[in-house]
Formats: sequence, C-alpha cells, structure tokens
Amino acid sequence: MHQSIQHLTRGQLEAGLDRIRAAPKDEGVLELIVRRPAVGAREVVQEGALDAEHGLGGDSWRMRELSRRDGAPDPHLQLTIMNARAAALVAQDKDRWALAGDQLFIDIDLSDENLPPGTRLEAGTAVIEVTPEPHTGCGKFVERFGVDAMKFVNSPTGRRYNLRGINAKVVQSGRIRVGDLARKLG
Repeated sequence: MHQSIQHLTRGQLEAGLDRIRAAPKDEGVLELIVRRPAVGAREVVQEGALDAEHGLGGDSWRMRELSRRDGAPDPHLQLTIMNARAAALVAQDKDRWALAGDQLFIDIDLSDENLPPGTRLEAGTAVIEVTPEPHTGCGKFVERFGVDAMKFVNSPTGRRYNLRGINAKVVQSGRIRVGDLARKLG
C-alpha cells in the first residue's frame, strides 16, 4: 500500500519545528479530508458533509470506543484535526498523512494559545468548535511514524503546539472541501 519510509529521528523532527510554528494563525487551507469507514480503513475524499449529530459523513466516529459513561458517542471527540505541516513532517509523504488517523488536516496554528478549547473555525459552510479533550498519539502512531515521532508530538513543545492534533465537534452542519479556508471566528 505505502512504500517503506525511514522514520525520522528526534533531531530531524525538531529541525522542522520552525516551519510548523510559522503556520497561519487566523485562517489556513484545509489540505486533506479523511474518512475512517472502519477501524484501520482510510478514505481520502475531496469533499464531505459535517453534521452536528453524526460528525463527518461516512466516518465511523459513532461506532468507535470513544464513548461517554452512558455508552453514547462523545460529541467532543467527533473530529480530530492535525496541523498539515506537522503531518507533512512526521509522514514525509502526503500519501501517508491519512495513516495518522485524523479526519481534517489544516494548515493552521493548533496551539492552545491560538486555538484554545471553545474556539470556533468556519470551513466551507460548516462551523466546528475545539474541545478540551487532549489528542495524543497511540501505538498505531508509533508503528506508522516511529517512537521518535511519538516522543516529539508528546514532548512539552509538541503538546504546546498540539502537534498530534486537537479534538473538535461540529456546531453548524455544512459541507467542506479540500482547498477551503478554515477561518478562526470571533
């Protein structure tokens, strides 16, 4: 499926940090949309529907084990967003970005300072809201991008800039497409 790529070292990853820090603050391009129709499956799409109840159309978010105590899917975990520059660095090849498991890849500063929980982003005709739940890498992230990538994204600097990404929920249903600008509201 994907060609074998040598994982980057911590030093190589840290050398890319300045480019990530230079990501736009107020608006950035939606570079990739990925649906996860089943565990381990990825579908890269050019456009999609975001729904306040169901998340990204065609995605398996509602069926995943990310649920509340009552067993219902947690709306605060509907979407995961990764900084496109961070994805480009750890994945090395855009064909490998989807392996991260996130649905939206946006060229925007995802730091807590820039996009704290409660911040809203408009993309296409949809509006999403950053939620407070942390988004951290898992064993699959290590397998796909290496131990050093996991340590990098979960380091104090990586956490400050949310290099592994952020969680969000849909607050206004609408359509999105690759190339849309995601704009910070308010």
